[in-house]
Amino acid sequence: MKALRFYCLLTLTIFSTASAQNADIRLLRDINLNRNTQLDGFFKGVTNTTVLVAFSVPVIVMGVGLIKNDVPTQRKAVVIGAGLVASSGITYVMKRAINRPRPFVTYPGIQKLTDGGSPSFPSGHTSLAFATATSLSLENPKWYVIVPSYAWAGAVGYSRLHLGVHYPSDVLAGAVTGAGSSFVTYKVNRWLQGRKK
Repeated sequence: MKALRFYCLLTLTIFSTASAQNADIRLLRDINLNRNTQLDGFFKGVTNTTVLVAFSVPVIVMGVGLIKNDVPTQRKAVVIGAGLVASSGITYVMKRAINRPRPFVTYPGIQKLTDGGSPSFPSGHTSLAFATATSLSLENPKWYVIVPSYAWAGAVGYSRLHLGVHYPSDVLAGAVTGAGSSFVTYKVNRWLQGRKK
């Protein structure tokens, strides 16, 4: 718990300096206020895919593993699911510990185009998307898995800025949290499998 508290404080310190905050809000304003409004519906759709895709992936992989009676595939599903759980848990704790207001609360000029109720830092949608993309890419290191996975995760992160519900630093922290959680989960599983052998 001390390590997590230190990580939260360090992250907040990095992103809370005045110049960083000014750059953060300037970039968000550039993206949100100068957006192509014809893409609003598209980016709302991208944002809305996050939870469905993230939690469908381990279920589908597990289903394939059960149908084929393929234990390694079933194990992949468990590792992907564990990465999502770890990412969600860390994101939840960081949100509550840092308790950063959403940008549209602090800066009323930001146009909020979708829901955003919990604290802002880090972005939960981005964390889930990058956890999913990283898990899939580590378990299936093929270009046709990696490229679409990270393209989708990047689009989710960008959508949170386009829709005015997160700062760029929220999205960056969400990407690092999600990818890091899945990477650590993957490595821990490999280590555990090595010990069993």
